[in-house]
Amino acid sequence: MARSLGNTIADSLGVSLGYAERLLKDVPADRFGRFATPGGVEVGSNHPAFLYGHLSLYAPKVLLQIGHPAPTVPAGFELAFSKDAVCRDDADGDLYPSMEEIVTFFREGYRMVTGALRSTPNDVLDQPNPAEGRMRELFPTIGSVQAFYCGGHIMMHMGQMSAWRRMEGMGPA
Repeated sequence: MARSLGNTIADSLGVSLGYAERLLKDVPADRFGRFATPGGVEVGSNHPAFLYGHLSLYAPKVLLQIGHPAPTVPAGFELAFSKDAVCRDDADGDLYPSMEEIVTFFREGYRMVTGALRSTPNDVLDQPNPAEGRMRELFPTIGSVQAFYCGGHIMMHMGQMSAWRRMEGMGPA
């Protein structure tokens, strides 16, 4: 059975998003932007607000790169969640957007990506990656970089989310 590269990437994205949804189970909104505190000791590791906010920035990038309309990134997201941003403990709940706002933008963006990938022809995904430097070396085509963003990148950060859950005393997802 012949399958397009877009469908193959979307299949992997579906697994990544399913795991991302399961990891949100039982996460209280008031802990969403907090560092984990196992045994009362704060661990400065990425928390859910940062992880889902960071990942939410990539759905519009994927959409634009494959020639589809993308949602507008909410004000402040790029500064708070970019690859160069530093995750901070949000003890007062005023550093990051709400859990609802972050998760809604994350879900909506990747819902759009899933549909767009399934309709993107292989000739678009076979084009050279327009990035410069190391990203182009690692991922020479648009398809290869999207496969990373929709699979490995999400799952790498979901590993951090899983560790945060465990440090917070939550069970497996």
